[in-house]
Amino acid sequence: MQSDSPRHALVIGAGLAGAAVCSVLASKGWRLTLLDAGSGPAQAASALPVGMLSPHVTRAPTPLSRLSALGVADTRTELERLIPQGQGWQACEVDNLSHDVGRWPAALVRPAALVHAWLDEASRLAQLTAHWNHEVAQLWRVQPGIDAEGGGPATPTATWRAVAADGSTLAEAPMVVVCAAFGSASLLSGTGVALPTNALPLRPVKGQMSLAELSGEALADWPQRDNGVYVPQYEDSGLAPRWPSRIWAMGSTYVRGDASTDVTDDGHQRNAQSLEAMNPQAAERLRESAGSQRLLGWAEVRCASLDRLPLAGAVPDNSALLQLKGTRRRYLPSLADTPREPGLYMLSALGSRGITLAHWCARLIASQIQGESFDADPDLVAAVDPARFAWRQARRSST
Repeated sequence: MQSDSPRHALVIGAGLAGAAVCSVLASKGWRLTLLDAGSGPAQAASALPVGMLSPHVTRAPTPLSRLSALGVADTRTELERLIPQGQGWQACEVDNLSHDVGRWPAALVRPAALVHAWLDEASRLAQLTAHWNHEVAQLWRVQPGIDAEGGGPATPTATWRAVAADGSTLAEAPMVVVCAAFGSASLLSGTGVALPTNALPLRPVKGQMSLAELSGEALADWPQRDNGVYVPQYEDSGLAPRWPSRIWAMGSTYVRGDASTDVTDDGHQRNAQSLEAMNPQAAERLRESAGSQRLLGWAEVRCASLDRLPLAGAVPDNSALLQLKGTRRRYLPSLADTPREPGLYMLSALGSRGITLAHWCARLIASQIQGESFDADPDLVAAVDPARFAWRQARRSST
């Protein structure tokens, strides 16, 4: 398989991250090939029935609170631009009941609506070729003039090749953005890239939501948040056929290190306990729904990093970094000047902030790919740099 255009990018993963990358790159004229292991877009964590777009408020600014403020404004613009209210999102406010006490502007969002809107836009703006049920097992860097498979034409330029478990080529392009959530770890620590796991510390986090059809009055005027978010009412025709079109929801749990997707009674009980502290009447409704077999559940795995910030940008070249450490022990480049794998980028570890941060991070990555300036404080760009862990480890060991 041969790439015929330098402005061709391969995107792996069709959730919020991958769809946002496709939308932004398409707006800049890139031809895109999208690969996903699922049968269609938004099949994993982005299939959440309803999520919350709201700021992360702290007493003193932190990288996450600053990123959140930028991301909320950016995503709100995208929602208003692409999706009519009531068909994938609705504006609201949220009552914070313990941390950051107060009522804050927010929006309820069905993530899949954003995913489909971004991919539809990418299809309109550029040539987007999507391949479903295509699970990538490895990424290989193929140098010019080398055919890694043999028997076929050699590549005219260096490319990244996405390979299936049986060794067959799924797609290739000079540029690739890995947006495979927790699956990004295996792709970037395999033999084709060989990043050590401590240089890319990604962690699975299971989240379970409890929900049911809302047939009567909502039990609160606004969503409420403490240990989880209680949504007293969300109405969206796009929830069907999997979910009722009018629901209440509570969740989700946040279980670190759990990569299972089973809906469990324990998960429902955790949600009920959290809801009890916020709204006892709603907690009683949750338990009654469970007892009458009307309670529904959703569970998926999100991805978080060791420092709970996203990984968005160019992937480090760990071998080149180690060589620098070995030959110049008293000097290592700055984080911004750390060697990178040519043409290899990633967007992962969005945790429970995918709705908020996916598009802002995608814009950052697109600016790096095109060599353009990006209007953000340098320390925020450094805070989400995928090379930050490898760079810190190299500095520690060199001193």
